[in-house]
Amino acid sequence: MSELNNLQERLDYSEAKNALNNWVAIAVALISVFMAVCKVKDDNIVQAMLQAKSDQVDAWNEYQAKKLKQHLAELGLNQVSALESLAPGKVSAPLAAQQKQYSDNIARYKVEEAKLADKANGLGKQYDDLNYRDDQFDLSDATLAVSLAMLAITSLTGKRKLLYLALAFAAFGMVMGIAGLFGLALHPTALVKALS
Repeated sequence: MSELNNLQERLDYSEAKNALNNWVAIAVALISVFMAVCKVKDDNIVQAMLQAKSDQVDAWNEYQAKKLKQHLAELGLNQVSALESLAPGKVSAPLAAQQKQYSDNIARYKVEEAKLADKANGLGKQYDDLNYRDDQFDLSDATLAVSLAMLAITSLTGKRKLLYLALAFAAFGMVMGIAGLFGLALHPTALVKALS
């Protein structure tokens, strides 16, 4: 009779472990699919970040080129003024035309520089906004990976408490992933700074 009880206990344990493993398998499948979707979106965001940073660098380079052109035009204007001071009252038409051209160029460069600075600053903000979302996906990916590891250990050990802890990590990871997918303003800044 004790052998029958022992067999029944082993059967009950086996059924309980199978049920737990079924839950683990379902959780692993759902988490893996969610991670794959988030990974695609995260990769697209990283590409957009790279493009924004590249465009920002290009805009600042163009800004610097305009600044140099403005400086050269200012030097040219100073030279024309110096030539005029050598022959006061005898300003020739070519010098006056050159002076006007330098003045017009300086004014144009100042306007173009302001536009380029605004463009570069806008691209910097775009990069920062994308980085905010990338941080969300990074946290999601990390916590979901921890959750998958814990689920594997749960399957081996049969500990339900470990399953609940793994699901808690998965829940946090999914919340962060959903925040990243939908652009929600959920960002544990202190945690991100600690990990950065």
